[in-house]
Amino acid sequence: MFKRLVVNPLNPMIGYPLAIGLTALALVLRFIIPFPAGFPYLTFFPAVIGTAVLAGLGPAVLCAVLSGLASWYFFIPPIHTFAVDGATPVALGFYVFVVAIDIALIHGISMALRDVARSEARATDLAHRKELLFQELQHRISNNLQVVSALLRLEERRVADPAARHALTQAGSRLALIGSIQRKLINTEGEPEAFAAFAEEMCSEAISAAGAETVHVTVAPDAPGLHPDQAAPVTLVMLECVNNALEHAFAPGEAGEIGVSLSRSADTLTLQVSDNGKGPPDGFDVSQSESLGLSIAQAMARQLGGSFTIEGGNGAVCRLVFPVRTDG
Repeated sequence: MFKRLVVNPLNPMIGYPLAIGLTALALVLRFIIPFPAGFPYLTFFPAVIGTAVLAGLGPAVLCAVLSGLASWYFFIPPIHTFAVDGATPVALGFYVFVVAIDIALIHGISMALRDVARSEARATDLAHRKELLFQELQHRISNNLQVVSALLRLEERRVADPAARHALTQAGSRLALIGSIQRKLINTEGEPEAFAAFAEEMCSEAISAAGAETVHVTVAPDAPGLHPDQAAPVTLVMLECVNNALEHAFAPGEAGEIGVSLSRSADTLTLQVSDNGKGPPDGFDVSQSESLGLSIAQAMARQLGGSFTIEGGNGAVCRLVFPVRTDG
């Protein structure tokens, strides 16, 4: 409340009448309250301070002058005159000193608080502009990726070779996927969204796109945070593993389970995507796979400074192990 009043003083059309009114009120109270002799200013000091807080510098000076004149005339001997005897200069000097200090302090606080208010307003405006620019950047990057994906699909129609058509289809799909990740993964502060909620949403979209409504994906909720530079590669690997399971682990219409978890151990993070499907064939070596998705997963693992493996057993278990990043 004090800050709001000091930062936003009353309009001068109200402030100056207020100064006169507070001076008159202080004079009335000084007459009513039986203060001991020698204290002519007791009710006038609060009037000056109140005017300085509520109305600013000009009205406060007016209140101080009127209060000083009223005290001099009514309460400093010889009363009812503006005569000056031996003690009058001392009494008036004391009054001027005190009210000058009061007004200067309150005016200084007022100016400082106004500077703070202006700085806060500029900071708020900059934060708003940053958010708008970030959203526009995200929108443009995602749109550009979608445009490139669409161009690849147009080029696909002009290619007769089945292998080339398949490669263009996969490339276009991956670019569209990266565009979707770019749009959803990072919030307006430039930080990654909570991995568990984001992963669950992306996996649900992958299942819907594959038409595999009989497959259920479970994402462990207690995932640690990811460095912003690691969030997109890790998410891309997760989706490649989920799509690989949807394509190879289950027969059409077969019910299945896919589990996704992200855990931390010391300075290492592990992304694990497991399924209860038929698992990889005997002797499967992910490093020898010609699958574009698994090649992307291995490339992302190298980018993260980690490793990517697929193990068999009761289904397949894909693991991405990479070091924790704590730098900005």
